[in-house]
Amino acid sequence: MVKKIVLSCSKCASRNYTVPAKAEASTRLELKKFCAHCNEHTVHKQTI
Repeated sequence: MVKKIVLSCSKCASRNYTVPAKAEASTRLELKKFCAHCNEHTVHKQTI
């Protein structure tokens, strides 16, 4: 079973995406993704 990382929008805080986790990741993941609630591309950060 692969562990998953949940990404949430930094603008509206909705949890939109899940991505597979890498084993040796030491920092939080930040990606620019499309948010359907904001209707624009925003930075999505890894949640705990």
